[in-house]
Amino acid sequence: MTKINDIFFSDIYITPEKVAYIPDTLTENGLQIFEPVDFDVFYQLVESSYEGNSSYSVSYEGVLFRVERIITINGIQYCIRKMPYEVPNFAQLGYRKDLVNYLATLSRTSGLILWAGATGSGKTTSISALLKEFLIREGGFAYTIEDPSEMPLDGEYTALNGSFGLCKQTQIVNNNWGDCLKSALRSKPRYILVGEIRTPDAASECLRAATSGHLVLSTIHANNITDAINSMVKYASASDMSEDLAYDLLSRGMLAIMHQSLKGVGHKLPFLRFVFANPDTTKGCQVRSIIKSGKINLATAIETQMTRMVQGRPLFDNL
Repeated sequence: MTKINDIFFSDIYITPEKVAYIPDTLTENGLQIFEPVDFDVFYQLVESSYEGNSSYSVSYEGVLFRVERIITINGIQYCIRKMPYEVPNFAQLGYRKDLVNYLATLSRTSGLILWAGATGSGKTTSISALLKEFLIREGGFAYTIEDPSEMPLDGEYTALNGSFGLCKQTQIVNNNWGDCLKSALRSKPRYILVGEIRTPDAASECLRAATSGHLVLSTIHANNITDAINSMVKYASASDMSEDLAYDLLSRGMLAIMHQSLKGVGHKLPFLRFVFANPDTTKGCQVRSIIKSGKINLATAIETQMTRMVQGRPLFDNL
């Protein structure tokens, strides 16, 4: 007799007729009906936890679920993601070892790591696992700003260098990302994780934080790396800064932009394209120059860096 928590890290779709569907694991996008014995108890929790925000989290028997409440022509539809019991180790997500090792070296730098992709492409899992990796390697204080909180990051970490790491997860109040980010900066965090860039204030404050000595990690919906850059600038320039200033701040603050999709049937693996900026901002960097110009043509830089990484060569000649 299957229960809700017998599903391993899956999406659940509950129709207005209270029929539950999950991926069938046999096809890339197909679904199957799911009839857990505890469905009624779980459904009542999801329904009663709604407080006016269409995106929210519920905890059921110690497991966190992210809920999206949608009004359809036939009633309320719930799209629910079951989050893992713990944040996975970054090295176990299926990325190339050389890429994992390089990203880990960014733990001592400052700037912006932006993870892009479509809904359901694993962006939040990846960026959360990377933050966990930083805390385990270096320790320090991490502050997350999410709407809603998704991965179980909150708590204390024992770092490999003998110190401790501490992560505090916070949720947005009244959809005011800007004020929450300003509050985070006053808390003097080493790392700031912003769940998603989806408002002008979130974009502009992330860019400011990334150029003021913090290591900022965030996600954004985008079809490719160029779209991610343009979306970030579009959001930021819709707040209190010009487009030129947004491109300038992004060029100075950017460390990495990753675009992720999932490939395969059943057990899907991440497929990444990426571009990095030279972490040594005192050195020249073609990627930073291109972004600052606002004429985003990074195809050559992307292919060159991906080829260099496969070949085991340094990404930047002057490192």
